[in-house]
Amino acid sequence: MSESMLKFVGTPQAFPGKRAPKLRAEDFREIADRYAPPAAEDQAGRCSQCGVPYCSVHCPLHNHIPDWLRLTAEGRLREAFELSNSTSTMPEICGRICPQDRLCEGNCVIEFSGHGAVTIGSVEKFITDTAWEEGWVEPLVVGAPRGQSVGIIGAGPAGLSAAEYLRGYGYDVHVYDRYDRAGGLLTYGIPGFKLEKHVVTRRVNRLKEGGIVFHDNFEVGRDASMTELRQRHDSVLIATGVYKPRAIKAPGVGSNGVVDALDFLTASNRKGFGDAVPAFDDGSLDAAGKHVVVIGGGDTAMDCVRTAVRQGAASVKCLYRRDRANMPGSQREVANAEEEGVEFVWLSAPEAFLSGDSVTGVKASRMRLGAPDASGRRAPEIDPEGGFDVPADLVIKALGFDAEDLPTMFGVPELGVTRWGTLLVGKTLMTSLDGVFAAGDIVRGASLVVWAIRDGRDVSTAMHQWLKAKATSARVAA
Repeated sequence: MSESMLKFVGTPQAFPGKRAPKLRAEDFREIADRYAPPAAEDQAGRCSQCGVPYCSVHCPLHNHIPDWLRLTAEGRLREAFELSNSTSTMPEICGRICPQDRLCEGNCVIEFSGHGAVTIGSVEKFITDTAWEEGWVEPLVVGAPRGQSVGIIGAGPAGLSAAEYLRGYGYDVHVYDRYDRAGGLLTYGIPGFKLEKHVVTRRVNRLKEGGIVFHDNFEVGRDASMTELRQRHDSVLIATGVYKPRAIKAPGVGSNGVVDALDFLTASNRKGFGDAVPAFDDGSLDAAGKHVVVIGGGDTAMDCVRTAVRQGAASVKCLYRRDRANMPGSQREVANAEEEGVEFVWLSAPEAFLSGDSVTGVKASRMRLGAPDASGRRAPEIDPEGGFDVPADLVIKALGFDAEDLPTMFGVPELGVTRWGTLLVGKTLMTSLDGVFAAGDIVRGASLVVWAIRDGRDVSTAMHQWLKAKATSARVAA
């Protein structure tokens, strides 16, 4: 065992320092810098190099975490980057936005021993950011031309990941996306204080330089039918994600000033790019000077409350129907939000939205936790002791996302879906349409970016096998 490892007893856990809450609430920059090299090496050296690396087991990508931690601790950063990059197409993005407290770090053996988990995400960010600065990130290696093309619908993490692998196999790859910039939720859904946009842009540019063709502002069903895309390409991948906001059934939900989370976040991110955003400029999607209430307890809700703070909201409250211990969002994000002045109102749910010409408040029910539901979580139920009113000038609904009606949108009613509207796929991730595959949230439902990257990797392997068989059949037939 290297002398640089097993330092978790003498070296305490230390994350990169965060800027003071008042300072970071003034801009959309990431809230913490990365490690200086000595600190990264020291923190990586806390790894116990355990025989069964639970961190890797609980990483959807099964990254070789103990190995690149050891290389980092030994100062062998380029090797650490190459190993990290071998299993992930976006390691610096995962290092920033993965909920490590629920995945790798939450299952670290050192965490169980009471010494504090290895700061895996922060080290991962350090490794890859250093690689970009030092020029170690190589251009995309394109495989020998195969004479076959692939169309990918959706430029989010699943689509981008699959595009990279398929281009590496030698296919011509075209990516179609309805937005004017690639990246999906990485670009328009996640705020800059968690993921600065140049981090996404440089990944996309690398794919473009590798010969992947991006068709922006392209909607399937408007600019081309699914049938036309299938005729244009040898295989098609649907990686659209899920964008339909979950509805709240309550009186007044249609009032002015009650908005969807993605509309709010997209407007904010577009302003960060310098775009003209009429709904922001007229105040509809701008929290400045307003009393803001966000409904929901997931990561999207955390993005909304922290964005509202940065826009200069007069106050920001988050209503969630369960307690803190049972919320789905990252506990680190909750802590960051609290530091920045967000008030959490646990065990509360909207009963109605009060309004005149615009929303004036939320009539909320007090909740309590009852018996466990089908998922094993205690189900929230209305507390008979009564409710309360919360003043609000802007209410943001952040209850998650469902699948859009793709069979209708794409003009292919024979495209199979589940009862939740997600696409139905077989073991090879092929849909009911021959040669049309699907991956990411449109298959598994709203999930994590790291799972979308994993799905993009898996589906590219399945498509490669199918395309090879198709080419072989064509040669035999000829």
